[in-house]
Amino acid sequence: MTPTTPLTPATPLSTEPLPLTWLYVPGDRPEVVTKALASGADVVLVDLEDAVAPDRKEYARAATADLLSESPPVPVHVRVNALNTPLAAADLTALSPLPGLSGLRLPKVTSPAEVVRVAESCAPAGGGAIPLYALLETALGVEHAYAVATSHPALKGIALGEADLRADLGVRSDAALDWPRSRVVLAARAASLPPPAQSIHPDTRDLDGLARSCAHGRALGFFGRAAIHPRQLPVIERAYLPTREEVESAEEILRATARTAGAQALPNGCFIDPAIVATARRTLSLAHRSP
Repeated sequence: MTPTTPLTPATPLSTEPLPLTWLYVPGDRPEVVTKALASGADVVLVDLEDAVAPDRKEYARAATADLLSESPPVPVHVRVNALNTPLAAADLTALSPLPGLSGLRLPKVTSPAEVVRVAESCAPAGGGAIPLYALLETALGVEHAYAVATSHPALKGIALGEADLRADLGVRSDAALDWPRSRVVLAARAASLPPPAQSIHPDTRDLDGLARSCAHGRALGFFGRAAIHPRQLPVIERAYLPTREEVESAEEILRATARTAGAQALPNGCFIDPAIVATARRTLSLAHRSP
């Protein structure tokens, strides 16, 4: 059996601003990467894996290393190649020491041991750790979600890779992924990690479908989303930022709390307790973040 970290209570949710939009770009297209850095995305994800043809892998790595030789204007994460391949080892060796790297995305993680190996191999000589993010893209990866989420202090987040998971499960219905989605949201929370960002919406022109999907993801507990085209970014932002009604409700809750301490009911019948107050504070914190 794979050992796991002993169960401990999750720490309170942080009010520190989290990335809302994550934009994937192919590593072998430096001109596209440059545009992505000016797109308004909170994080740019340079992909060396699925978005790059086999005969372009070395060029993509070299171009990404050149980009990260200096600090870019926004955080840049790199999705390396599959961890069980020599390509991944070369990616990690070339990119880990570079000053412009803000995080590494590890594809198709299935066990905590994979995260530990990467964390130990990439530990900077001067101490600290490169932030790691595990992508769970198979049934086995989802089954080990909590073990992966608690595998190493360098791990800062987990997320689903839904295209590969669909293929692994042999499903077409979107509803078939709701249980894995909730499993990953729960594992992240139990491990005191930030809520996961949603996986990509593959149709870059279906903005209405993207908005509906984001609303569903938000209801499941996700926060923000990965995108594959800049036109998707405003839709994701609108979907995940609080509505006017949500802001007004949160303000009313905090006004009532300021007047009267302890549990109470609003005139509309809404019951207020510490959990409701904490949610209201998070709502207003998110509403006041910069667009």
